[in-house]
Amino acid sequence: MSAAEGPLVVGVDSSTQSTKVLVVDVATGATVASGQAPHTVTSGAGRESDPEEWYRALREALAQCGDAARRAAAVSVGGQQHGLVTLDARGRPVRPALLWNDVRSAPQAARLVDELGGAKAWAERFGSVPGASFTVSKWAWLAEHEPEAVRATAAVRLPHDYLTGRLTGDGTTDRGDASGTGWWASATEAYDEDVLGRVGLDPALLPRVVAPGEVAGTVRAGDELPFSEGTLVAAGTGDNAAAALGLGLLPGTPVLSLGTSGTVYAVSRNRPSDPSGTVAGFADARGDWLPLACTLNCTLAVDRIAALLGLDREAVEAGGTATILPYLDGERTPNLPDASGLLTGLRHDTTGGQLLQAAYDGAVHALLGALDRVLDADADPSAPLLLIGGGARGTAWQETVRRLSGRAVQVPEAGELVALGAAAQAAGVLTGEDPGAVARRWDTARGPLLEPVERRDEATLERISGVLAGAGALLGNDPGNAVGGE
Repeated sequence: MSAAEGPLVVGVDSSTQSTKVLVVDVATGATVASGQAPHTVTSGAGRESDPEEWYRALREALAQCGDAARRAAAVSVGGQQHGLVTLDARGRPVRPALLWNDVRSAPQAARLVDELGGAKAWAERFGSVPGASFTVSKWAWLAEHEPEAVRATAAVRLPHDYLTGRLTGDGTTDRGDASGTGWWASATEAYDEDVLGRVGLDPALLPRVVAPGEVAGTVRAGDELPFSEGTLVAAGTGDNAAAALGLGLLPGTPVLSLGTSGTVYAVSRNRPSDPSGTVAGFADARGDWLPLACTLNCTLAVDRIAALLGLDREAVEAGGTATILPYLDGERTPNLPDASGLLTGLRHDTTGGQLLQAAYDGAVHALLGALDRVLDADADPSAPLLLIGGGARGTAWQETVRRLSGRAVQVPEAGELVALGAAAQAAGVLTGEDPGAVARRWDTARGPLLEPVERRDEATLERISGVLAGAGALLGNDPGNAVGGE
């Protein structure tokens, strides 16, 4: 270690598609090494992934970091939310994990909402109304369709819990990720035995919820990863809460994350409760709250449409009358789990570039529709939108968000904010600092500011809303009655 280099920490982002690792200098926030390895996700009736592959990807990504990873003093894992990991008595996966974007459990989610008194009761008790993405719905689906897998399950984990457990040998989670399960009640900040009883899940199978700032454990002896035995392991958290940490996010600042999924969120001091179900009332990783709205179809959906058109993703053209609702995987906001993509308004003079722009418009429309619900009433309506995620550096994404929101857009220069947030959390358990303050000290939100457009594109917003409202059976649901419908 050079004289100028402080202690090192490792932040992990285990996402849907890959595992990414950053080795970060605690003193400066500089990334001194990084690595990445892919995952495989099924593309059939559901969306599943082998947790053992996540661990292999973590090993490969850390190996790419060389000696820097071996010198790390603490590590933390951020991971994709909601995924259902079932482990047997030996700690091995019973079956592939059901991922957040597996929508087969939509009927179970609807039944659970009805059984516990409706959407308002769920929002008041849990902060969120469960949909197909939530872990409780996935467990209910598994119990109904694969009872033998349920009988073989000795532990239930979320994706970040699984990797943290491989490090420490213990079963832990954090309030941020637990709040996306549907069986952790935000009103009591505890597991809800009523819901667990209804879905037949023994609370003894669930991990201990580690408090913000608490050490989850230490790296166990004989671990195959490069860390020294006794290296501190922070609680970790879900990917969105980790990204909020990575930005050092303060209450009221809106974030649009453009990744496999699209999300809109902001830190709040008030516990959220949205009976419409549009906003999930997640906890954050620090002790505050993270109201969030999520769409299933974002960058991957738009890239798929670009590929079908044979166009580069930036080859958009203005104008035209076409509208695309890019719900290629069903949709969560609005709540249309059985939907498929919809194209309307096609004319002889419609160009491929206009169709591609319509796909961008459709994806951004869903996110902006939830923005007012996410922000507290006292939030500054003119504050810039922080644009993050894989799509944030794309010009077409930036310009679409500016045009449809009418707000300034700031694009942080720091990449891999989930891994950076996990690194800030690891630094916090090492130094005793608030991880949000660590990230602000690292100046992670620094980036260019794109000024607002002169006039928001109300005509496009109204056209998309009109198509959505009238789509009805074409989308497999009635949007007017759907949770999160326009």
